[in-house]
Amino acid sequence: MICYTNTNTALFFSSIDEIPTEIWQDLNCTQNFYFHPNYLKSLEKNHPEITFTYIVLIDDDKKPTAIANLKIVDFHLNFIKNDLEFLRNIGKKMHIIPDNKPLKLLICGNIFVSGEHGVYIKQNQDKNAILKELAESINHFLNLNKGLKKKIDAFLIKDFVKESLFITDELKGFNYHPFSVEPNMKLKLQENWQTFDDYLAVMKTKFRVKAKKAFSLSENLKIEDVTLDNIDKMLPKMTSLYEKVTSKADFNLANFNLETYKGFKSKLGDNYILKTYWFHNKIVGFMSGVINQKSLDAHFVGIDYQLNKKHAIYQRILYDYVEIAISKKLKIINFGRTASEIKSSIGAEPQDLTMYLRHKKSITNKILKLFLQRVQPTPFRQNFPFKLKN
Repeated sequence: MICYTNTNTALFFSSIDEIPTEIWQDLNCTQNFYFHPNYLKSLEKNHPEITFTYIVLIDDDKKPTAIANLKIVDFHLNFIKNDLEFLRNIGKKMHIIPDNKPLKLLICGNIFVSGEHGVYIKQNQDKNAILKELAESINHFLNLNKGLKKKIDAFLIKDFVKESLFITDELKGFNYHPFSVEPNMKLKLQENWQTFDDYLAVMKTKFRVKAKKAFSLSENLKIEDVTLDNIDKMLPKMTSLYEKVTSKADFNLANFNLETYKGFKSKLGDNYILKTYWFHNKIVGFMSGVINQKSLDAHFVGIDYQLNKKHAIYQRILYDYVEIAISKKLKIINFGRTASEIKSSIGAEPQDLTMYLRHKKSITNKILKLFLQRVQPTPFRQNFPFKLKN
């Protein structure tokens, strides 16, 4: 069992249950879904294959200034597809990436959601100083755990928006190398959208026709809310559909256990959105998402691809996210990565994201830098479905 100790600047915890209530109160972070102990505990409980660790940074008065969640995962390089394949292939040829075993990654960030959900910094803190402390604390954590340190191959800190890079570039001083990944697709809702019809009304004709066609094709789908009473019956088929979607993903750090939804629904109720789509008494799709303050964050979806085109399942799911957000009077929908072009056709725009990677071996890390400079997100055609404002 790893022994966690404290330094003058950080505390390390191996479970959410170990973190005192006073820390959560001092940080005042629990209004953010991704930094609520219930959310983090649900992830822990349902992903035993992942090693979870939490770093709480503290000031000279022993008061918390930030919290970061770390996850140690086995990353299988065969999961890399398309644009990142060259990194895998060259790395293997040069023997800087192992052939027969997964990379053991220490990741700071949320491996199941796109965006800045790995580090919470308390208000009025020096963010540059916090990032330096975090990098130092990750190193210190491994120095305390020599056995674990030997196993870790690389370190990944994810995902930062463009506006944060002047802060996160502090990580370059710790030999982390930045690289761009697929953007998070965001839709900003207009204040005058009171109904879904208001949303359709500001669309160019081509895209309004496309939306109405999707509703026509999907009219035979039955939509049912997932509740704590029926979730056990639905999860096996939902899991099968989820696995079909992830098998097509270019880049997947870990698989999400849908059993986690039980904890989300139990603690959040109607603020956690979970719906299934049925055709002839068979689940052919599902959608999930959370109302996080003033945003709706789309989480995982499942799709029966054999029926998708005929019944516009995925398009209907995307439009339903929009309808839900409007009805809840929210301001933003975060659609996440992947399928950027189709998401842009409903009005979402790309938000660039950057990750930072470091290999534990210095020579390998220098070579890795050259590879990462070539990494670019998959290009896509950005649609502009809304009429120009007068």
